[in-house]
Amino acid sequence: MESLSEQAFLVLTALADEPRHGYGLIQEVKELSGDRVQLAAGTLYGLLDRLAKQGLVALDREEVENSRLRRYYRLTDEGAEVVRAAAERMAEGAKLAKQRLVRRRLFRATGRLA
Repeated sequence: MESLSEQAFLVLTALADEPRHGYGLIQEVKELSGDRVQLAAGTLYGLLDRLAKQGLVALDREEVENSRLRRYYRLTDEGAEVVRAAAERMAEGAKLAKQRLVRRRLFRATGRLA
C-alpha cells in the first residue's frame, strides 16, 4: 500500500469509531486536524471513491433525511489496519524527531554529542 495523504489518514481516522456521512466526515476531519484541513465536498467524495476502490472504506447504509439521500461510510478491517500502521509509523517518526532535538540541544550546549 502506498503512503496515505494527510487527508486520507484523517478520513480513515474519522471513520475508525463509527460510520459517518459526508458532511459528518467533513466536520470530523476539520476537528481532528484542529481546523487545518477543511475538505470540500468534491474532494471528500473523490477521496472516498479511491479509498473504496482500495478496500479501505465501504458504504455502510443510505438514509433519506429531509428529502436528501445520505450515504454513510464505514472503515473496513483492512482500512483499520492501514490506519494502525500509519499511526505507528508517525509515532515512531515523532519519537526519533524528539530524540534528535534533544541531541541538538546537547550539541549546542556542549559542542559535542553525548
